[in-house]
Amino acid sequence: MTHFIVEADGASRGNPGHASFGSVVRNSQTGELVAEIGGVIGHATNNVAEYRGLISGLETVASIDPQAIVEVRMDSKLVVEQMSGRWAIKNAGLRELAMAAREILPFANVTYTWIPREDNKAADALANEALDTHLAGGSGEIDRRF
Repeated sequence: MTHFIVEADGASRGNPGHASFGSVVRNSQTGELVAEIGGVIGHATNNVAEYRGLISGLETVASIDPQAIVEVRMDSKLVVEQMSGRWAIKNAGLRELAMAAREILPFANVTYTWIPREDNKAADALANEALDTHLAGGSGEIDRRF
């Protein structure tokens, strides 16, 4: 069984506004970069973008090992607390995204840790790269596997 760290973030220019996500997957034993994923999701809120970053990271891990153990690190206190089960998810759209995230890997295999924004720079940079590329006329899709 493999162990990974997923760092995830979302970006929105306006809230709601043009939105994107980024996620970084690392080997938790070595810190080695496994994948960088980013994408544009259209017009959405920051919270939706954060959840989409989480989903992207978990899907990437599941494509490598569907039984992996994962520590998710995010600077979104809302997502971390909701996914950990400590805060209720009142918004129906966010509840749907949370349910989708919970179905990707076995629930017991995923833990959530809040980190300060300055410790989430890699995922933040991917979200902004995806959005900037899209707004400049590109696809905005990032999928780098190492």
